[in-house]
Amino acid sequence: MKTIVVIPTYNERDNIVRLAGEVLSQDPSIQILFVDDNSPDGTGKIADELAARNERIRVIHRPGKLGLGSAYCDGFRTAIGMGADYLIEMDADFSHDPTILPLFLETIQGCDLVIGSRYLNGVSVVNWPIRRLMLSVFASLYTRMITGLPVKDCTSGFKCFRRSTIEAIDLDTVGSDGYSFQIEMNYRCMEKGLRIVEVPIIFIDRHAGSSKMSKKIVREAVFLVWKLKLGTLMRRLMGKG
Repeated sequence: MKTIVVIPTYNERDNIVRLAGEVLSQDPSIQILFVDDNSPDGTGKIADELAARNERIRVIHRPGKLGLGSAYCDGFRTAIGMGADYLIEMDADFSHDPTILPLFLETIQGCDLVIGSRYLNGVSVVNWPIRRLMLSVFASLYTRMITGLPVKDCTSGFKCFRRSTIEAIDLDTVGSDGYSFQIEMNYRCMEKGLRIVEVPIIFIDRHAGSSKMSKKIVREAVFLVWKLKLGTLMRRLMGKG
């Protein structure tokens, strides 16, 4: 069974060599697909050098910063073309611990989507200011209330999908980005009746005291949950008609 870890990169030259080594050491079935958005610091070139030395590494080059959601969608399409049985989302900055990957592969045997959850056993986040933490916790609570998602960490970006799960979702219709992308993928799985399981992780933000959250990202997430819910209701009404 082939596992492909899809890792979007932008200015991660200081991380990807060590990250690649740690990821590949977790299981011999694991391969890496870097999706680089034309990093000015030369991350893409370093990724190419890694790929040239190791057949378990491949690289996609994109012309610029096109968004996290589209990076994952491009990566998923390529990974499926490579014959992936399992597809994993993972950050390049060591916020996500590579040693969790074996647990993902064990858990996915009994479900369709595994989510690495920061909030399954209380709060497991390091280096976030309280305002950022409260916003994240509230976002998951808000999402659950509106959509009915049976997930405690709705915006986690550390996940493992079965190939069949990704194939059940029409990636061409996924237009959200950032944290909204994570919510939408979870919702699409729930809507398809797929089984979602959370496992506990410890999230360590390397950008201590800063936030990747912007007002645009917050607005997108606020309106997305209503769009998803209303879309489901409309489809049900049309089906009854």
